[in-house]
Parts: sequence; structure tokens; C-alpha cells
Amino acid sequence: MKLIVGLGNPGKEYQGSRHNVGFDAVSLFARKNKISLSSKMSHARVGQGFILKAHPEGEVSGIPVVLAKPFTFMNRSGNAVKTLKNKFSIEVGDLIVVHDDMDLPLGKIRVRVDGSSAGHKGIESIVSELGEKDFIRIRIGIGHPVNGETDSSRGFIPREIREEKEVIDYVLTPFTPEEKKVMEEVFSRVSEAIHCILTEGVEAAMNQFN
Repeated sequence: MKLIVGLGNPGKEYQGSRHNVGFDAVSLFARKNKISLSSKMSHARVGQGFILKAHPEGEVSGIPVVLAKPFTFMNRSGNAVKTLKNKFSIEVGDLIVVHDDMDLPLGKIRVRVDGSSAGHKGIESIVSELGEKDFIRIRIGIGHPVNGETDSSRGFIPREIREEKEVIDYVLTPFTPEEKKVMEEVFSRVSEAIHCILTEGVEAAMNQFN
């Protein structure tokens, strides 16, 4: 069984914000695969189902998945993830976390295993609660603030030169209409990346989507 978690903040005031792209991506994956995120358990909204995998010999099998969007706020995401991981007996290598990343330009995605949190509070919380970091991450680029303004086209800016308030204000703001169009395509690509991880493996996904 695989556990796929989208990170974000609960509440209407955070809907559509940059920090909630993990929520949005997992919601689209759920809709595409007809999995209802209607259950509430372990501090999260949860859905269970199967992802079909075609085999070379013509057979089709179902991969069991649990999809989750934590009710906890971003910096306590690890509480929900740990509880769900234990409840469903998930191995750390079968955990996929989808989250925003300011160090990637808007619209870029990266699939990786392990690595540092790069200051992301949700990932920091998960690593702290699990005591492990060897889980799969799908990072979604949201761009970053530059001199108080949005600049989604530029690359990495060292985190230490950013003002904390500027960062917080930025990640909690909604996308512009133009950015929303980009993100619709991004969420579709993330769904494809998740499906690729499940059916072909993480190496294949990294080769195809990074």
C-alpha cells in the first residue's frame, strides 16, 4: 500500500494559496482516479482506492493507495503523516509527499527521494515525527518573492537573504489569473508523475518529469 499526502493549510482563507499546491495536486489526482476524499481520520481528510497497473503480459492489477490532506497546519503535518503511516502499516519508501517549493520557478516540478527540507516547515515536521527522511517528495515550484514583488521566472535565491515576513506573506497569497492557468497544467503533470511512481517506479518518474 502507498500513502500519498498533499501538504497545505486547512480553512477557506487558505484555499488556492501557493502554500496549498500539495492539497490541490492530490485533490486532482483523487478526482482523476475516482477516489473520494470523504473520510476523516488521523487528523486528515482521507480517501482509499486502487490505481490500475497494466503488465506486459496483458494482465491488470490494482495498487492500493491512501490519499490524505492533513487537517493540521503545515508546521504540524508530521502528526497526521505519522498516524496514517502507522495505521496503514506504510513503509517509509512507500510514502509520497507533494508540497510547494519556492526554490523552483513557477511551474517546475521535481521528484526526489531523501534530501533536506530546505526550510520547508511541513517537510521538517514529517522528518521530525518519523525520524526518517527516505520518503519520496514531489516538489512543485511556486516561484518566490523578490524585493517585495512576485518574480516566478527567476531561479534560486539563498533563503538567508529573504525576510521571514515576506516569505510568509508570499506563500499565503493566491496565484494571479495568469499563474492559475500555469498551475492547472502543473497539477495535471503532478498526477501523471504520481501515477508513474506507482506503476513504473520513482527512477522512471525522475527521468521523465525532472
